[in-house]
Amino acid sequence: MVFIDIHCHLDMCRNIPSIIKRASKKKVGIIMTQGVNPPSNRISLELSEEYPEVKSALGLYPIDALKLSDSEIEKEISFIEKNRDRISAIGEVGLDFKEDEENHERQEKIFRQLIALSVKIRKPIIVHSRKAELEAIEMLEEMKAKKVIMHCFCGKWSLVERIIKNSWFLTIPTNVAFSQQFQDIAEKIPLENLFCETDSPFLHPQKEKYNEPSLILESYRKISELKKINLIDVEEKIKSNFDRLFKQQLT
Repeated sequence: MVFIDIHCHLDMCRNIPSIIKRASKKKVGIIMTQGVNPPSNRISLELSEEYPEVKSALGLYPIDALKLSDSEIEKEISFIEKNRDRISAIGEVGLDFKEDEENHERQEKIFRQLIALSVKIRKPIIVHSRKAELEAIEMLEEMKAKKVIMHCFCGKWSLVERIIKNSWFLTIPTNVAFSQQFQDIAEKIPLENLFCETDSPFLHPQKEKYNEPSLILESYRKISELKKINLIDVEEKIKSNFDRLFKQQLT
């Protein structure tokens, strides 16, 4: 069995060697760590080169991106493109209209640049869309993004159906243990459109302070329970989803 944590932030976690060991004991064979700014992107690359189970996604979190000048944004996009053969995805990127209520136009401009990069280098894009779910989907559709993972998506059901229609993916985070919204998504949408994530060190399944990739099994078990199917069937299907989306893209 190979469990996959499609979205976490190892650079924000404590004692990474111990975290990797605990994940390995739980058969977590793929951990995708997300960059959120230039320093974070470089750490993500370093971790993917140090640990074979760690894959890197490089990106600019929307709030972090607002702290950069246009020239700094362009420089980081160039850095990501130059390292295209060392990474697995573009992420974490997107829109956050909750944390920032004033710079929506600039957020959208930066997100468009990152979508364009994803399409150009043919890498999946992992999208944050807090309080901007419709806007994010419209931009992805307009720019004809095909390889899309919507991270911790909290939009209304009509938008979930739109994601399914586009053959994109949604993630089920470990806080599905207590989140009715994520339980509803996990139960209703096809397994073909699902991944699991911890978002470590956030979203602990028991609301404790520090989450980690070894707890990804909580998401798998909840999907198994809600869909009334065997855990191994969930594991195999999500691994198949991963192979389909990331085929010939892993470093």
